[in-house]
Amino acid sequence: MSALVHLRNLTKTYQRGPEKVEVLHGIDLDIARGDFAALMGPSGSGKTTLLNLIGGLDSPSSGEIEVDGKRIDKMTSGQLSQWRSDHVGFVFQFYNLMPTLTAQKNVELPLLLTKLSAAQRKRNAEIALELVGLKDRGKHRPAELSGGQQQRVAIARAIVSDPTLLICDEPTGDLDRQSAEEILGLLQRLNRDHGKTIVMVTHDPKAAEYATHTLHLDKGTLVEQVEHA
Repeated sequence: MSALVHLRNLTKTYQRGPEKVEVLHGIDLDIARGDFAALMGPSGSGKTTLLNLIGGLDSPSSGEIEVDGKRIDKMTSGQLSQWRSDHVGFVFQFYNLMPTLTAQKNVELPLLLTKLSAAQRKRNAEIALELVGLKDRGKHRPAELSGGQQQRVAIARAIVSDPTLLICDEPTGDLDRQSAEEILGLLQRLNRDHGKTIVMVTHDPKAAEYATHTLHLDKGTLVEQVEHA
C-alpha cells in the first residue's frame, strides 16, 4: 500500500524568548493510504506539533512533508489554506461548532468555499449527518445535542468535503467512556468501510486500540511503532 503521508528528517523549533526549543527531532515516518494511526506520548512529546505539521496547520523548521504526492512544506500560506480546504478534515477535542447554527448548517460550513449550489450543500450535509448516525438531528442546534452528538456533527463537518486525510486531536478527550467508544467506533468504520486515512492524537491507550497501529513519541523523537492485530 502506498504512503499517503511521507515525512523525512522533520524538525520543528520554537523561539521562546532568547531560547530555541526543538520540539521535533529528525522525524522519519510513512503513513500508508487507508491507515488509522494513533499518536501517543507523554505531555510535551510533540504529538500535537506533529499532527499540525501533517495537517498543514504549521510549517516545519526543516525536513520534508509530502501528502498524497504533494510537498506541502514548499507551499505558501495561501496555497496551504486551499490545500487544507480541499484535502483535510479536522476533528478537535472541543467540537468548535457555531452555537447559533443548526447541525446541518454547521456541517455545510466547509462547503461555503466551494462552487456547490445551496441545494447540493444541503444534500451533502444530510448525507454526512446520516453517515455519522444523526439523520434526524439536522435541525438541532449544538445546545440541544449531547457531547457525543456534537462530536458526531463535528466529524460530519470534517468529512462532508470527502477529504483525503482526517486529522483528529484528542477527539474523545471531552467525552464520557460510552460516548468516547461510540466516536471511536465511528472513526474506525470511516477508516475500514470508507477508506479514510486517519491520524489521531490520544492520551488514552484504549482509544489507540481502535487504530491500525500506534506511533509513540518521546521528547520529539519517534521511539516505537506498534501494529495492531
